[in-house]
Amino acid sequence: MNKKELAKYVALDCGTSIQQAEEILNSILRNITLAVSEGDVVEFVGFGSFVAKLRKKRKGFNLKTNEQIEIPARIVPVFRAGKKFKEQVNRKGF
Repeated sequence: MNKKELAKYVALDCGTSIQQAEEILNSILRNITLAVSEGDVVEFVGFGSFVAKLRKKRKGFNLKTNEQIEIPARIVPVFRAGKKFKEQVNRKGF
C-alpha cells in the first residue's frame, strides 16, 4: 500500500475527501519526522513508536577493493512495533 491508497482508505473511514486525507497524512508524517529529528519519541500506544537512535561507528569492507573502511557514526530513525500491532500481524500470518 502506498500513501495515495492509504489516503483513500482514511477518506472512506472518516467521510472526507481523498485530498483532505492526503493533506492530513502529509501533516502527520511531516510532524513525526520533525519531532524525531529533534530527538523526541513519537509514540502511538498499541501501534508503535518512532525514535532516533545512534548507530556507532564500525568497520566495513569495500567489496570492490576488499579494503577495510571505517563507517562513521550516525543517527538513524527506528520504528518499534507495539504489542497490539505485533499481535494483529501474527494473527493474520502470511
